[in-house]
Amino acid sequence: MHCPSCGHVETRVIDSRLLNGGQGIRRRRICPSCGERFTTLEEAQWAYPRVIKRDGRREPFEEQKIRTGLSRALEKRPVPTETLESLIQGLLRRIRTAGESEIPARRIGEWAMDMLRDLDPVAYVRFASVYRDFNDVHDFRQAIDRLSEPGSRAGERKARGPRSS
Repeated sequence: MHCPSCGHVETRVIDSRLLNGGQGIRRRRICPSCGERFTTLEEAQWAYPRVIKRDGRREPFEEQKIRTGLSRALEKRPVPTETLESLIQGLLRRIRTAGESEIPARRIGEWAMDMLRDLDPVAYVRFASVYRDFNDVHDFRQAIDRLSEPGSRAGERKARGPRSS
C-alpha cells in the first residue's frame, strides 16, 4: 500500500483487528519513509446477480432496498437489531449463493417472506401486504391463513399460546 502522505511504495502493518464479526479487517500502518501513521479498512466485495423486475426490466442489485423493506416490516416489533442484521445477512448470502447471474425480484421477495414468517408473523403480513400489493381485506386474510400452514413456526407458536416475555 502506498503512503497517502508521501507516496512511498511500501508501508508496514503495525496492528490488525477484525471488524463486524470477521467481515472486515482494520489495519494500522506506518510509512518507513515519512513516519506517517494511518488506518486502512478491508472488506470483501461481493458480486450480486442483476435483479429482474416484474415488468421485465433488469436492475443492479441494491442491498439497501432489502435493508429498508425488512426494517420497515419489523418496525416497532420486539425483534433485536442483531436479529434483523442476521436476517439480512442470511438473505444476502442466499442471493449470492444462488449461482445465477440474474434473479427474479419475486424470488428474493419470497425468500424474505419465508424468513419473516418464521421470525415474526406481524412483520410477515406487513411485508407481504406491500410486496404482494394487497388490495383488500381478503388478501390480508389469505396471508394470515398461510401462517398456520404446516412448517410455519409462527403457526406452532399460535397453537402453543402467546409468547412470554
